[in-house]
Amino acid sequence: MNKDRLEWVMSGLNQHKLTRAEDQFLKTALEDFDKNHALTEYREERLERLYKEKSKLTPNKKSDRFSVKQSEPRKVKPQRPRGRVF
Repeated sequence: MNKDRLEWVMSGLNQHKLTRAEDQFLKTALEDFDKNHALTEYREERLERLYKEKSKLTPNKKSDRFSVKQSEPRKVKPQRPRGRVF
């Protein structure tokens, strides 16, 4: 895994609420990558699995202004036919 891919995965995971264990795993994975410039195969697979699992969930958002809300249809009053006005 290269540095760009790791940063992209981390930014995607930072959008979600992580458990304490998941957060600790990410910190140690980043430290190991900074030291060795690589991750072990096991950590790489676990990181990818975690990313896929979290990407299926809805990210934590501060506002839902872009989400589509379902609303009941408005009741439309029928209009009275108007006669001709001369």
